[in-house]
Amino acid sequence: MTGPALPDGPLVAWVGDDFTGAAAVMEVLEFSGFPSVLFLGPPDAALMARFAGRRGIGIATDARSRSPDWMTAHLPAAFAALRATGAPVLHYKLCSTFDSAPDIGSVGRAAELGIGDWAPLLVAAPRIGRWQAFGTLFARHAGGVARLDRHPTMAHHPVTPMDEADVRRHLARQTALPVGLIDLTEMQAETAAAALARERGSGARIVALDAVDALTLRVAGDLIWAEALRNPLFVLGSQGVEDALIAAWVAAGHVVPPARPARAAAGPVAVVSGSCSPETDRQIAAAEAGGFACLRLDLGCAGDLPEVAGVADQVERDALAALARGQSVIVFTARGPADAALAPTRARIAASGQPGLVGQTLGRVLTVLHRHAGVPRLGVAGGDTSGAVTTALDIAALTAKAELVPAVPLLLAHAPDVATPPVELVLKGGQMGPVDLFLRLRDGA
Repeated sequence: MTGPALPDGPLVAWVGDDFTGAAAVMEVLEFSGFPSVLFLGPPDAALMARFAGRRGIGIATDARSRSPDWMTAHLPAAFAALRATGAPVLHYKLCSTFDSAPDIGSVGRAAELGIGDWAPLLVAAPRIGRWQAFGTLFARHAGGVARLDRHPTMAHHPVTPMDEADVRRHLARQTALPVGLIDLTEMQAETAAAALARERGSGARIVALDAVDALTLRVAGDLIWAEALRNPLFVLGSQGVEDALIAAWVAAGHVVPPARPARAAAGPVAVVSGSCSPETDRQIAAAEAGGFACLRLDLGCAGDLPEVAGVADQVERDALAALARGQSVIVFTARGPADAALAPTRARIAASGQPGLVGQTLGRVLTVLHRHAGVPRLGVAGGDTSGAVTTALDIAALTAKAELVPAVPLLLAHAPDVATPPVELVLKGGQMGPVDLFLRLRDGA
């Protein structure tokens, strides 16, 4: 450090509203030189001691797919556990495409449960193709860049379709907390502190921060860190929050260590996918062309839950046979948003009364493949799916091992039993990663 030293102890504590996003925060911190750990629930003293000395501490949840009542019952315990670490920044990590609605994944309810005097809102993450200008959110997709309400995936999301790209208007549907904005011109002019005083003076409790590039991201980081050093600060946002903090710390003299690339896998990999995004569809197609056995888990064809189990049994047998031949495997429930299997699958879920049926079934499949085939590296596609699958694998904590691609790190999954060796795991959000992602997972980055 050539500038002021950072304080000792944890610097950032975060609650992820899904597992892939929670892991993305850990990636940013870990590979910038700040050892971090992600727990799958509020940790007890023994688990905390097992991962002592971490500068980032997170808890993964599936809040993105939960109701405001569920959040009220579960998020306060997670926030309290993380506040007890003494970290200056307590971050509620939300998706960089603002996946949320008043009745499911409500960012507004999370804000109400965690906010102190006020909270910054930083949704943008330019490093992964998410930008906010004048309060409006834009996102990259395979065909270019679109305003979020015109994004080919997010505008038609099956659970939380985005019909409003202005983050203030979108959030106002979820909470009565007044929302302000420090806009792009103020961020570029580096007058954010004065703009914050204005917005706070006008009554804003949540203040959105525009960010489109390295300068505006660093200005956001300067603002958040300065406020957090005065008083511990609750922050809403994507992994752009950690990108911004790192940029501020680098400007103050922190040196980021070189990247740790993923090593080649020792053998075939097993992946399960509950994602219906077009990006995941293209990744599955590339994997199939590259030699993967791609097997459909067709839950829509099952008449009842015993038949669902039978469908899973057959897919497990086929996948184990492929792994025995030396092939890598992807088990998927859909190939893109237009897949004809989506409607009957959703009908089967509704009839079962089990909203998590897809993730639970995929979790069972991946657990069988891991236990019976000894697969050294596992993958999951889909933010909601990742939570259910990771829970099925009986994992206590995750740490980041290496960089695969931005926002998709190679993780180590640690069992509750300290004597059990960790397994390598990748959790991929539906829209994340290049077309050859699964091939990289098999072959190494």
